[in-house]
Amino acid sequence: MWKGRFTQDTSSLVQQFGESVSYDWRLFPHDIAGSIAHARAQKVAGYLTEEEFSAIEAGLLDIRADIEAGQFEFKTSLEDIHMNIESELTRRIGPAGAKLHTARSRNDQVATDTRLYCRTQIDALVESLRGLQRALVNRAEAYAESVMPGYTHLQRGQPVTAGHHFLAYVEMLERDASRLLDARKRLNISPLGSGALAGSTINLDRHAIAAELGFDSVTTNSMDAIADRDYIAEILFVIALCGVHLSRLSEDLILWCSAEFAFAALADAHTTGSSLMPQKKNPDVCELTRGKTGRLVGNLVAILTAIKGLPLTYNRDLQEDKEPLFDSIDTLHLTLAVNTEMMLALTLREDVCAAAAADPMLLATDLADYLVKKGVPFRQAHELVGKAVALAIETKTPLDKIDLTTISEHYGNDTGEIFHLKRALDARTNPGCPNPRIVREQIARWQKLLSV
Repeated sequence: MWKGRFTQDTSSLVQQFGESVSYDWRLFPHDIAGSIAHARAQKVAGYLTEEEFSAIEAGLLDIRADIEAGQFEFKTSLEDIHMNIESELTRRIGPAGAKLHTARSRNDQVATDTRLYCRTQIDALVESLRGLQRALVNRAEAYAESVMPGYTHLQRGQPVTAGHHFLAYVEMLERDASRLLDARKRLNISPLGSGALAGSTINLDRHAIAAELGFDSVTTNSMDAIADRDYIAEILFVIALCGVHLSRLSEDLILWCSAEFAFAALADAHTTGSSLMPQKKNPDVCELTRGKTGRLVGNLVAILTAIKGLPLTYNRDLQEDKEPLFDSIDTLHLTLAVNTEMMLALTLREDVCAAAAADPMLLATDLADYLVKKGVPFRQAHELVGKAVALAIETKTPLDKIDLTTISEHYGNDTGEIFHLKRALDARTNPGCPNPRIVREQIARWQKLLSV
């Protein structure tokens, strides 16, 4: 493509080092769609005849069909998906194919292709997120009133319901979906027509091209349009954060499925055994999810590092944007799918959870609230309950069996009412609390939003 300037063939090592078609081939449907829209604009502007445009469009559609059928030979000597398609088009239809690249560069071509690809993948990822949300809502409904301990610092804190716990992850995933859709709005702007960096003296109708490709508008600075990879960094950030959320869910499940907690059980289909220890049932899906999050974070760091020192506009470093992007998208798709399947098959050991939540220490904060309602300043109430807890530990007596009136005159004979789990949960009537009624209202809200 640059033989007029050079007198030596490109070194085979350089070809191997610089090719990207081994991975950017997946951009082919977007490259072909962009080329057809570009060719149509050339025809309207008078740079292609009707016959030439028809030949280009038919040729590109035939190439797309061949790629989809696995009958297209990609050549690393042609570096990338763009030149592979253009070269084959010219071979098939003759001189008209050589006109296709008029008024565009591979720079604005790849920027267009990746935006179209990201747009499609965002839509698919959001649907995958919705699938996992539905699975979590399903488990929340099944265990809406199942009481279990809630933790801070991995120490038992206060009672919650399993339904409330599962819905916490639905909220996290909703923010991930929202961030992806927000990123979609920012990337849905067409850079095609920006050329290598300064546009072209052959002025095609950029707005018509953008409309045909489903873009909302066109970029307004050709240099920024070519250099911009913010949308890829943004998508990789959202994917990495989603991975972090899935990793946290995995850690909860790993703990719950341990013999020490024994709160939950994963299906055999989503666990593995040991090659040595016959009794083992390992939560490999959860552990791999937790591990793959490192890859997602690493891909984000890779793209930020690649672009942080680049002057405007295009530099070959930007070729390094695609492998992290493709890898993160593929990884998240599979991770969401397997976690969705696993969650739907998860069972909660409600009796074990209930026994753990029956520890009266979990209602120590409620006891402090009891004193506050009697007019005791919270800090003083906190101290008085702390003394009761210390006495319970020292005497090895359950907190609800301590004679609290020996500690302070602020305690009455009615403190026993505090140590009823159902009453304690029902008393939490503010929005967002684990009151079973509120949890069921949230489940219904999510079912409606997710069309369960």
